Amino acid sequence: MSTALLIIDVQAALFDVSPRPEEAEAVIARINSLSARARSAGAPVLFIQHESLAGRLAYQSAGWQLAEGLQQAPGDAYLRKTTPDSFLRTALQDWLTERGVRDLVLCGYATEYCVDSTTRRAAALGYPVQLAADAHTTHDKAHASAVQIRQHHNATLPDLTSFGPPIVARPCAQIVFTPGAS
Repeated sequence: MSTALLIIDVQAALFDVSPRPEEAEAVIARINSLSARARSAGAPVLFIQHESLAGRLAYQSAGWQLAEGLQQAPGDAYLRKTTPDSFLRTALQDWLTERGVRDLVLCGYATEYCVDSTTRRAAALGYPVQLAADAHTTHDKAHASAVQIRQHHNATLPDLTSFGPPIVARPCAQIVFTPGAS
């Protein structure tokens, strides 16, 4: 069984703005720690980038690029998407299958949209998910602060048991990567 790290939407237009997402620098540092540990274990690292036809997330625009400070390495993979669900109309499922990935670690932006949608879809497709509880973030909203949104998702996503595979929310320091199949 192998684990892959999916880093969702940590992009300049979403992070390198004012105001920044909650704990932006700390979240990027935790993601960098996760990706370094994944690479050391031989686990695949995938950067997922949201795009739109125009505007700040237009493909290859400055805002579409990965956020400042996010570390990349040779061998990392990249996937473009156009909806909050990283599986919808993308090659993500094939990419995971080709690498023998059996479970996922998810982190990134935005907690209540792309992280949530991808977590739910992954579980529905049969993947156990480790949600990096302190490495996903969002901006404050009118109805709830970013801290409240993250706490809510860390508490409620693991309660979704009807998909079958477990969803667990744990701090980055407790996440374990299993090397890919050889």
